[in-house]
Amino acid sequence: MSSPFEIAIYELLEALPPGKSICPTDVAKHVDPENWRHRLGQVRAEAVGLARLERLVITRHNKLVDPSNFKGVYRLRLPPTEEAQPA
Repeated sequence: MSSPFEIAIYELLEALPPGKSICPTDVAKHVDPENWRHRLGQVRAEAVGLARLERLVITRHNKLVDPSNFKGVYRLRLPPTEEAQPA
């Protein structure tokens, strides 16, 4: 069962051209426009889980990061291969 954060991540990414990324704040605002700041930790947790499953890529300064060990501002995008994308 998909979480609202996973659904939001893929809805936002699918609306973009291939290779483009989204900001985690966009996901949080999509899920909870009123209290989006309180949702950023949940977005990060969902993104890390998806990245570990190779269904999502986390970048920082446009470079791939280890989902288990990154700090600071980051962005989310789909993996470059179609096999890793959700069905």
